[in-house]
Amino acid sequence: MPAHPNLVALHRQAAERWGSATALRYRKYGLYHDLSWRDYRRQVERAAAGLIDLGIAPGDRVALLAANCWQWLAADVAILATGAADVPLHAPLSPRQVEFQLQHSGARGVFVGDQVQADKIAAVLDLLPDLEFLIAIEPVQFPPGVELITWDGLQQRGHGCGTAGRQELARREAALGHTDLATVIYTSGTTGNPKGVMLSHGNLLSNAESMIEISDTLSSDVLMSWLPYSHIYARTVDHYLTMLAGTTICLAESPDTLLTNIAEAAPTWITAVPRFYEKVWAQVAGLSPAERGRELRRLFGPRMTRLTSGGAPLPKSIAQGYIGAGFPMLEGYGLTESSPVISFNRFNSIRPGTVGRAINGVEIRIAPDGEILTRGPHVMLGYWRDEAATAAAIVDGWLHTGDVGTLDADGYLTITDRKKDLIITSGGKNIAPTELERLLTSDPYIDQAVVYGDARPFVSALIVPKADLIQAQAAALGCRLTIRDGIIECEPIHSFIAARISYLMQAVSQPEQVRAFVLLASPFQIDAGELTATFKVRRRQIVQNYQRHLEALYAE
Repeated sequence: MPAHPNLVALHRQAAERWGSATALRYRKYGLYHDLSWRDYRRQVERAAAGLIDLGIAPGDRVALLAANCWQWLAADVAILATGAADVPLHAPLSPRQVEFQLQHSGARGVFVGDQVQADKIAAVLDLLPDLEFLIAIEPVQFPPGVELITWDGLQQRGHGCGTAGRQELARREAALGHTDLATVIYTSGTTGNPKGVMLSHGNLLSNAESMIEISDTLSSDVLMSWLPYSHIYARTVDHYLTMLAGTTICLAESPDTLLTNIAEAAPTWITAVPRFYEKVWAQVAGLSPAERGRELRRLFGPRMTRLTSGGAPLPKSIAQGYIGAGFPMLEGYGLTESSPVISFNRFNSIRPGTVGRAINGVEIRIAPDGEILTRGPHVMLGYWRDEAATAAAIVDGWLHTGDVGTLDADGYLTITDRKKDLIITSGGKNIAPTELERLLTSDPYIDQAVVYGDARPFVSALIVPKADLIQAQAAALGCRLTIRDGIIECEPIHSFIAARISYLMQAVSQPEQVRAFVLLASPFQIDAGELTATFKVRRRQIVQNYQRHLEALYAE
């Protein structure tokens, strides 16, 4: 049972405890600005009172469509303070995807970050008859028919509610319990429409409180925060866990400026996904161990004490490399439906190659077919307006994760693949694509890889080479990298990569070996639907984008 009654009380108590200390740090106009816990709370209360004045009632839904900013965090707590639930929309969504999630959730209003996001809603406005208002964090233009309010205007509206507004907020906070709906988060579907995951105040509190017990997070810490708040990992760990500890959140300007922001802000901690750590490791992999340690310290800053990774398994060799260089690498595992953390490595018992042991209050077991099941207070309420999907996902209290893994004798969990992503070749061989992809990307010349072969006679792959290394190799071989339709056509380079893949394939059985591949000129992209906002590969979309080239491999 969570110690706090609800997430709104958690935020209020944090503001009362830490007062003038810095809660949020952000960069604007080239300068860093600090927002104290006291001022943060004031922004939340005024925004919440403004929403109530707009007619938002307990049980309503209000959406958020914005890139990371401090107002996103304040709006989240403000929506919850009204007794409503928020619907965070991922910033890269298309207008059609935005329309579906707003319509399906029944959102009465939406916070938008800028004109780009406002334009997405404007493009589908005729399909959103229930949308009543739009609150703009940055100034925007918007068609008539929906009330347009600025962030400052919402603050003024809430301030005008005075004592009566504060009393109503206190009444609504007191009425909120652990089972009340806090958020509806739409999962990143690869086919069809996504499902809305319903998480309660108790779900999120239990996860944050369990994590604070094992994460060694302190009020003196500074967290560099950059993963999208619309995703549950950053929402729970960066946002709610730091409220428990009184930690300062320093917001990165963007994923592209992350290393620059780290150098400027000197954080003590960062949460990230494997793709980020792999890219940093690629910069130092060729150095001697001593030089590597110095370079990593330069990149991560003098105060960095730990690195945490989630969202996908990190290659064991890279995790060991960071640990060997003096940077504790704490990997964890979870999913949106579990609020999200299921397991996590601890400081004093890191086991590279695993995602740690179950966090407090959480149970894990492995089904006969290898699927990971979990039970506890972190398991979602269900899927919004989808009883059939809920019944399929939660059986006798156990959440079926869709992931395949193993538990060792000490309770450490290892993820081997997604159950639904298993490849079954035409010869009947079951193949875990993630394992093959990890093997391929262990080669210094291969940046990204997606394997293919379901119902096919052999396994093939889409390969993205490391751009700088492959250019240098082409020069050494005296050949020119010809690019046609996004594909590298250069026989000496193709043969060079083929030889490296052949060497790697000695580690797997003959049916698992990659026998043909397409060499891509550009990395997989979020805008092309090939990566999620947290850089997880959308295998089906990638295969669809390059289907013609893959088919040609089998025709040959």
